[in-house]
Order: sequence, then structure tokens, then C-alpha cells
Amino acid sequence: MTDILASHEEFVTFITERGDSDKDSSVKEYLKKLKYPPISDFGNGLEWFNTSEPLSFKTHLRGKVVLLDFFTYCCINCMHLLPELKELEKEFTIEDGLVVVGVHSAKFANEKISANIMAAVQRYGITHPVVNDHKSSMWKSCNVNCWPTLLLIGPQGVPIIMLMGEGNNEDLRLCIRNALEFYKSKKLISNHKIPLESVFHYLPESKGPLLFPGKVTYFLDRPTNYELIAISDTGNHRILVINSGGNIIHEIGGNGNGLKDGSFTDARFNSPQGLVFQSSSTIFVADTENHAIRKINLDLKTVTTVVGTGEQGNDYKGGNEGPAQLISSPWDVCICKTKSSTSTEFQEILFIAMAGLHQIWALFLDCMGWWKNRYHIENTCSAIAGCGREENKNNNYPFAAAFAQPSGLSLCEKDNVMYVADSESSSVRKIFLADGKVSAVVGGDLNPLNLFSYGDKDGKRHEAKLQHALGVAASKVESVVFVADSYNHKIKRINATDNTISTLHLSNFSTFNEPGGLCLSTDETKLYVADTNNHAIKVLHVDKDYSVTNVTTLDITFPPAHISSPPEESVKDIFMSKNLFVNPKGGKLNLLLKIDLINGLNLTKGAPQGWNVELPNSTWFCAPSSGTDVLNVDALLTIPPTDLGTTYVDFVFNIMACKDTMCIPKKFVIRQPIEFSPVNTMARKIALYVLDQSSIQQQY
Repeated sequence: MTDILASHEEFVTFITERGDSDKDSSVKEYLKKLKYPPISDFGNGLEWFNTSEPLSFKTHLRGKVVLLDFFTYCCINCMHLLPELKELEKEFTIEDGLVVVGVHSAKFANEKISANIMAAVQRYGITHPVVNDHKSSMWKSCNVNCWPTLLLIGPQGVPIIMLMGEGNNEDLRLCIRNALEFYKSKKLISNHKIPLESVFHYLPESKGPLLFPGKVTYFLDRPTNYELIAISDTGNHRILVINSGGNIIHEIGGNGNGLKDGSFTDARFNSPQGLVFQSSSTIFVADTENHAIRKINLDLKTVTTVVGTGEQGNDYKGGNEGPAQLISSPWDVCICKTKSSTSTEFQEILFIAMAGLHQIWALFLDCMGWWKNRYHIENTCSAIAGCGREENKNNNYPFAAAFAQPSGLSLCEKDNVMYVADSESSSVRKIFLADGKVSAVVGGDLNPLNLFSYGDKDGKRHEAKLQHALGVAASKVESVVFVADSYNHKIKRINATDNTISTLHLSNFSTFNEPGGLCLSTDETKLYVADTNNHAIKVLHVDKDYSVTNVTTLDITFPPAHISSPPEESVKDIFMSKNLFVNPKGGKLNLLLKIDLINGLNLTKGAPQGWNVELPNSTWFCAPSSGTDVLNVDALLTIPPTDLGTTYVDFVFNIMACKDTMCIPKKFVIRQPIEFSPVNTMARKIALYVLDQSSIQQQY
């Protein structure tokens, strides 16, 4: 295939040199002059996700404008594009002529395995088709050389524009809109559907209440010796606080993703990751996809945003008061009490692993002097280490060092250092809290630009190899650091005195699947592990030599089930569906709800559309729990064993529709009664509803 790497540059140059005030005309003129040959089709035998069959440019994608998203699921920059792709899919549907296809071209060996890609597609809520380009055939054929890369392709397979990295959304939207108009005028666009099938159908049969838990943290209330454990239940967009017996004390958020402060019930998170106790009543949370730091008050039962606005930032310095400071994909947090350079008093700092900016930041919880006698005002948030380039560079000066997607933090009080799991360099690094010096511990490579030095090898310093480590937990009294070696599916132990690492021997105790976070109990007899893709918290029981004596799974239980109050009848129009019968032993139910608009009613272009599910109680699970495709809801409901007679699941719709020149907001509920009977099971239900401006009716 002809080199297409210059196409974005050519596009910008062409538009600029024409000097037209009407960019749309310039883009259409650009499309007329395209002379690239069609790209090669996808190879045979590739595994696909979110489709019921492999896609081809000769059949399913013919007559479509196709956006290929070349990504790898470890890449934070690739994750940043996902919200933009969702917005594009809302604005330009498959029936309009746009199809987004994720081409997963792996960086790490672990990412070539289809089961791991499927878990990532589920975890990140990707709903468009994704193909496992495990040999990078499409990557090579299209001359791609970095993650992320977007390649827009016309309805006859001809490349239109290639965009590398982030920040190209304006040009991309301009191209898509005009490409659809241009090719429709030539009658080359087809409105046919493609065979979609959600990967949520393949979640494990019995996984408990957690969905891709990312991190876990521990707190001991010394006056009472009461243990608290907090879990970022990332896939459910909530925080769970439990006791040592696994009983849930607080459920915070979880009713869909979003950014909302308020009570535990009203609050919304978006894929939260790291979290840490400040006290028995206060937890800080890295709300990753909201680009925010949240504060949970367990006494008042409230959530507040202390850093960030919900928008992704690109400020590499900071210094603003927390709520005004834009940040990018915080992945972990930890708290340090240290002496200020301007005072003998101990002050508190919240350290932040800022994965999206490849830096370490700090929220100064008190006024204090810090490195180089810089004075920081209370509640301001600033970068404290890393220049922002994605590298594995150590240095005596914190801002001369460079990180590569730091994703785990842990303090060692004994040595006054903070350990960093630097995931993209597959290494563990440390920052000396006295002066900010950054040095290597294990993994990675001597060459700071080599971010492909990974593997699974015990040893010393750079001879040791890790694969995308996401978590660290340092002992407070010994020079021992535990590592979640995520893509090797192992827990390893570092001897910090000689910078060596060894794999924990677990015998037949347990198998991990991309563990993402870990923490030690105060007495250091238990190591809690967020076993992400196993949807579980594992407990490693260790002896005084930090050898594992047993591994158990934390059995997490909700309080006795109760039926949540249904929505107020006066607030929403409620349509009662036909009863479904499910065995009291529980099981899975696949609900397909399709809505047709009739009598000239159409969805309003550009207006927000959405649905969410309201479940009887927290022991029930639905994936996805919300969405923007209001005409086609495909949800997998997991029902626990129950002694309830009849209960209800509510699908709440918020639709903005138009007829002629009139806009009609529609808020209604499709209420699904579920009756429990020992002789009946129901695995799948398909229901079609038609909606006009005044009513909704079930067709079948």
C-alpha cells in the first residue's frame, strides 16, 4: 500500500492553502482529489468482539465510512480517545453510514491473547466491533507506527486521512461529516446494519458483586482495632467499604458512570482506580476517567470533588486550587505525613500517580514548603516529579526525570521513599521524599527511551523483567515491596536493600488474572490483591518472612436484600412489560429492548440521549447499566439466588425527539416484572416497542 502517513499533513495543508472560509467545501474538494489505493481487507481467522461474525470491507463495511482505531489496551492515550469515539458514534450512527472498528495491535505479549482483549473491551465499555490484529497485519499494511492512530476510510476502501495521537477530534469530525455528505451525493453510502453482539454476554456465570476491581486499600482504627477495607469496584463505577469479614458497610456510587457529588446514593464515579484512607472517616479516590480526585466522608456519607473539573487536562505544572486544576487520568493515590521545610510540624500530602501526563503530582492538604523551598498553599495541586515525556528516565532532579504511565504508589516510612509502579516501562522506581531524587529499583532498561524491555524474569535491577506492573505495596518496617506484575499474572516481592525481585511461590493456592492493585494490612500478615480480571479480592496470608502460607478469596456480602423503591409514578411514564419467570436459584437473563419511532418522530440530532437500569438491590448486576443507544438496548442481567416473590427491573429512558419543527422530550420507564418459580427459567427475551409523540406500545 502507498505510504499514507502524510495524509493528515496533506489535508491540513490543502485546507489552509485554499483559504476558503467554508471548510466544508475545502474538505469535499480534498475528497475529490484522493488517489490512494484501497486498503487490504482483514485477514482470515482473526477473532472479533462485539460482532457475531468477522467483518469484511467487501461485504459488511462496503458502503460505509469506516474509522479504524489502532489501539492497545494498556495505552492511556488510547483510552483517552474512547469517549471521543463514543461521541462520534452517537452523532453518526451505523445507519448514517459510519462504522468504528477497533484494531487491537498489541504492545505486550499478554495483550495478544483474545481472552484478555475481550476482558479489556468489557472493562472499558467498548461497544463497537474490535478485531484482534495479533500479528499486526493490518497495522503493517496501513503503515501505522504509533498508538493511538485513527485511519478514516471511504465506502470503497480508499483511505481519507490518518491521525496520530490525541487532540485531532475537530479535524476528524470535519472529515466524517463531509465524507458522509460527499459519498451520499454519489449514492455510495448504505444504511444497512452490521451483525453486532455485545461482549457483555460472555461475563463469567458467577463472579460475585465485583466487576473488574482496580485497587484495594486498608485502614486500622487503632483505638478500636476495627479494620476497614475499601475497594474500587471499577467496572461498576463505585467504591465499596467492607470490614475484614467481607460484609459491605458502605456502597458509594454505582448507579451508572458520571461525575456527580452528593450523597452515597446520588454520587457518580467513572472507572475509579486508586484510593487511600486519610482517617477512619475519609477516603481519597483517583476517579480515573473523570480526570478527578474525589473525597469520601464516611461520617456524613457524602462525596465531593477536590481536584479536577471532569475535563481532561494537559497542564504539566499545575499549582491551581484543586477544583480548578485540570488533570489527566489519575491512577493511584497515597498519603504522606512529612515535615515542612518552613515548619517543624508534620503536614499531609496526597501523592497522585498521574498516568495520563506521565508524572507524579501532589495535592497539598496543608500549607507547606516542599522541595527547593517551594511554598505550596493548602488545597493546591501541582506536578512534583517527571517532565511529562513518556520515558523511563531517572535523575537527581525530580523534573528532569521521566515516567511512563505511572499506575501504582506506595510509601515506605522506614526509608522515607515512595515506590512507583511505572507500567509502560515495566519497572518499579522510587522517589526519595527528602529531595525528589528518582532512581531505578527493578525492571525496565538502561536506555530511558526503550519502553519495550519487558518479560518475566526474576533478578536484580535491569536484569529483572516485569510486564506492565500496575501496583506496589511497601512494608513499613522491612525493606520489602510487593508488586502486582499484572500482565504476567503474578505477585512478586522486591528486596529493596539489594534491588532484587522474586516471584511469590503460591503452590496450587491461586491463579491471578491481571491483578491491578494490592495493599498490606497494618500487622503485615495479610496482602490484599485486587485480582482484576477474576472480579475478586484475594488475600495472601504471609508469615514473618513474608512467605505466603495460604491464599483465600474475600467473600464479599451485601446486607440482607431489600426491594428498592420504584421511581415516582408522577415523574416518569411507566410501561409495564409482560412477566418473566426465573428460577429462585438465580441465573442470567439477556434482555433485548428495541424501540421504533413512528408517525414522523425522529431522535434530535446532537441532543443527549440515554438510558439506565434501576435494579431491585445491590446484589443484582446488569451489564451495561446505562447507554446512549436508546433504540437498541442489549443488556445482560445477572440475578442472584433469592427468596423474593416478584420484583421489578426498570429501564429508564431519557429521549429527545423531534417531529416537524417541534422538539419532544420523552422520559419513560419500561418496567420488567420478574417472577420467581422453581419450574421456570428464562434465558433470553426480545421485546419491540413503538413510540410516537404521545404513547409507547409493546409490539411483541
